[in-house]
Amino acid sequence: MTLPSKKPNWRRRSTAPEPARVPADPPASSAGRGSVVQASLYRDGRRVSSPSSLAETFRQLRDEPDGMAWIGLHRPSEEELLSLAAEFDLHELAVEDAMEAHQRPKLERYGDTLFVVLRAARYLDAQEEVDFGELHVFLGPDFLITVRHGAAPDLSAVRRRMEETPELLALGPEAVLYAILDAVVDGYAPVVEGVQNDIDEIETEVFRGDPEVSRRIYELSREMVEFQRATRPLVGMLHNLMAGFAKYGTDEELQRHLRDVADHVTHTSERVDGFRQALTEILTVNATLVTQQQNAEMRALAEAGFEQNEEIKKISSWAAILFAPTLVGTIYGMNFDHMPELHWVYGYPFAILLMAVVCTSLYVIFKRRDWL
Repeated sequence: MTLPSKKPNWRRRSTAPEPARVPADPPASSAGRGSVVQASLYRDGRRVSSPSSLAETFRQLRDEPDGMAWIGLHRPSEEELLSLAAEFDLHELAVEDAMEAHQRPKLERYGDTLFVVLRAARYLDAQEEVDFGELHVFLGPDFLITVRHGAAPDLSAVRRRMEETPELLALGPEAVLYAILDAVVDGYAPVVEGVQNDIDEIETEVFRGDPEVSRRIYELSREMVEFQRATRPLVGMLHNLMAGFAKYGTDEELQRHLRDVADHVTHTSERVDGFRQALTEILTVNATLVTQQQNAEMRALAEAGFEQNEEIKKISSWAAILFAPTLVGTIYGMNFDHMPELHWVYGYPFAILLMAVVCTSLYVIFKRRDWL
């Protein structure tokens, strides 16, 4: 599904709306506001000019029939995209997708224009998380337009690399598309390494009993879902491109490069699938360990409660035994004149015997019930 090498017989607009002029290489802070990052015109793989505005780029490309325009934008305005759509006859559905981020990776053909959506990724060491960017590419017979949403990928490095190999750049927009695909896929390698380190750390935290590890597992699992959405469609896209090699007469050197990129993205996709499986297994192990820990804590609480209950039984039993003589002594300590036992010769021995009988009876009863 690559583009034919021959240019179709179509005419551009004679005039285009004049957008605001921007520098060819603006500082990073201005790029964040959404503008033309860089526009360049190439002939035979070498840069011939760097127009300072879209209108100037359109004019110079019309005056350079054998040239190729490479326009890079970062979060462009609607006016800029509509200007590009009018000049290069871009399909309205593709332009609408380019205005809105959060598109899934895909490859679509609209007449002579190829529209590609890519999801780039980078690993942030400080936050230990994966940051995803989105890149939209319009590819025509003599132009290539990139619309970037996010910090990744670094297309300035791609441009320098291509300009350092003019023989590759001379192959046209297809070669630039290859270089962009290669940069996006190469950017996955540090992410894979970072995620592997995170998983190793999570495994250690799981068996160490870190209470925060569950949250980290869920966050990393969510990032791996996004990573899968970025890599899985890319495998099919590259195979579709390779399927069109013979039909569109793609250069053999580009064929080799694209096959290499396809191999890398297939390997990355398999690694990401493995990460998701590993995280699922780790989450299961963590849940098991947490359950075991909770069961152990519950068992310890139950044992403590049982021991406490036994102690309460003993204390209650001795309290009841000691209460019996206290009760008898209290009754006979009231000193009423008409209490028969007070003036009885055997009154004191009787009271002592009564206390002993009651205490012994209570002791036997509690002992049989294993309270003592």
